[in-house]
Formats: sequence, structure tokens, C-alpha cells
Amino acid sequence: MIKNKKIKFKKEGFTLIEMLVAMAVFSTVMVIITGIFITGIRQQRMALDHQIVLDQTSYALEYMSRALRFAKKEMSAPTCLSQNGLNVEKTRGGSGIKFINHLQNDDCQEFFLENNQIKYRRKIGQPEENTLPLTSVKLEVTSLKFDLAGEWQTDDLQPRITIFSEIKSTGASGQSQKIKIQTSISQRNLDVTY
Repeated sequence: MIKNKKIKFKKEGFTLIEMLVAMAVFSTVMVIITGIFITGIRQQRMALDHQIVLDQTSYALEYMSRALRFAKKEMSAPTCLSQNGLNVEKTRGGSGIKFINHLQNDDCQEFFLENNQIKYRRKIGQPEENTLPLTSVKLEVTSLKFDLAGEWQTDDLQPRITIFSEIKSTGASGQSQKIKIQTSISQRNLDVTY
């Protein structure tokens, strides 16, 4: 007695069309998530590049500011500056500044732009002149200008130096970072009559 049993198949699986739709939706979601992730990494690299430019520029400006705050008047010209009574003097067509640094044994020193770098020269006039870069070779200083006010002994203005600089860099992101910075420095010692 063999009974004829019919075998019934349950439809619990997915059809081919359902699988293709699910894979298309999954692929679309993955492409969107990957795009957001890559955009986030690019933005982070650009922010890091910008921060590096700011940090290196800040170092150079802080170094110059500290030295220029303690500039001493020239009283026995022409040892450093061209005339008596000057605190600082522009050099190199306005892209350099020369002064007597009171903090470093009254050395005649200069900050200037050369080969797209801000450089520092100390002990001007001695055979072993030292010139040091203040900015990295990875930065390109495209402009450095100084504006002076109150540099003469005969005026009634407190000596003030305004520094204008434009710096750019191409960092790890491949994007060029360009910043313009302006800062003013006033001499530490009062130079006005009151």
C-alpha cells in the first residue's frame, strides 16, 4: 500500500528580482556612505593643512614681535641704522626691517623676505653673519611689508610697526591654502612725552 503523496514546496525563499533589488539598494547606500566618509577625510586634511600654515606663520610673527618690541634707539649712527633717533628702519624696499635688539646685547638685526621665506639676520656687520629662516620651505611667503609709525625721536608718537604678510602652502590635501595676516606691534618702552 503505497499511497501517492504529493510533495508540496513552501515558498519561503526570495525571488531573483527581490535579490537584485535588495543588492541595488545596499550598493546605493554603501556608495553614499563611502562618499560622505571620503568628503569628511578631505575636509579634515584641508583643516589640518590650514592649521599648519597658521601655526608656522604664528611662530614667525611671534618671534618678530618679541624682538621688535625691544628695539632700541640708534644713538651713534651709522653703527646699525642710518640716522640717530631712529627705532627701526625699513630695508629691501619695504620688505625688510632693521633694528637694534636690546635683548640680545644690542645686536643690529634684520627681518626680511628672501626666496619666499621670512628670514632673520643677526649681528649685521660682522664677518660671521648668521641668517636663519623663520618659515618652513613648505610655506611660500608671497608678500611681507612693514608700515612704521613713530619711528623718529622727534615725533610724539609711540613707535608702532604693522606687519602685512601673505602666505600660501600646498599641503597633504593637494589644495592650496592661502592666508593674509596683519598685526601691529608697539614698542615696550614708552617713547612719548606726557
